Amino acid sequence: MTLNDFWEIYKEDMEKRLRKTTMKQKEYVMKDKVLPYFGNTPINAITAPMIRKWQGEMIDKGFKPTYLKTINNQLSAIFNYAVRYYDLKSNPCAKAGSMGKSKAEEMDFWIGEEFRKFIDSVMNKRLSYMAFMTLYWTGMRLGELLALNPKDVDLEKRTISITKSYQRLGKKDVITPPKTPKSKRVITIPEFLAADIKDYMDSLYDLQENDRLFPITKYYLEHEMQRGIKESGVKRIRVHDLRHSHASMLIELGFSPLEIANRLGHEKVETTLNTYAHLYPNKQTKLAERLDSEYKGDL
Repeated sequence: MTLNDFWEIYKEDMEKRLRKTTMKQKEYVMKDKVLPYFGNTPINAITAPMIRKWQGEMIDKGFKPTYLKTINNQLSAIFNYAVRYYDLKSNPCAKAGSMGKSKAEEMDFWIGEEFRKFIDSVMNKRLSYMAFMTLYWTGMRLGELLALNPKDVDLEKRTISITKSYQRLGKKDVITPPKTPKSKRVITIPEFLAADIKDYMDSLYDLQENDRLFPITKYYLEHEMQRGIKESGVKRIRVHDLRHSHASMLIELGFSPLEIANRLGHEKVETTLNTYAHLYPNKQTKLAERLDSEYKGDL
């Protein structure tokens, strides 16, 4: 059986088990990066040297290390499935070795001063202003923001309930459960943000409890972010990096990894530690300095 034919079997099974957005990502990688190379080859005839050659071609295309890892993992997942359920003797990807890296070398984020310069530059568009304010001060994911309804916001308790995620697939709006079970959470928001959200909601005409608070797309916010960066002169980051900016701010304020993991909706606290490990050494130095001051104070 060719990899093209086996992919159809794999896809039919996985579509019943995975989120639509996850399947769309898998399908794009397979059709654009894998099947053009291996599609017509029998799956049991694909060898480790063939995969090494394919990896070399992918590396030569200049993709980011994290994307190379994603591409390789997708091909490996197909072979693992064949080994487990269809008696393929072994996974040639395991013998070929991996490519790329699971984490980026550096993480971009804004400090408070940079965000304030940026947000001042987008104040002329209220929707953009409130979307970026909410992302920066809550650390929620973009899909979680775009899925918010008025009923998710409790202005009296100053909380936002995260229960779903939004994606635009093709020409359809798709609402799915959040990324992981722990992603379902309640985020407490500061008083100033609650006041801003109330003013924003009051400005929306005939707003219903099931309406989307931010009826926009990822593309719109990416475009607005580039506009604000250009006008403010701050360094270029992605929309998703506002989540990292929030996490780095919480670390600087002294919150524990567990508290940050719960706020961000990480499944495990190890995810928080691994993602932001490079930000903690400075906190350890400050901790030691505090201990030193405590000791000297007792002398």
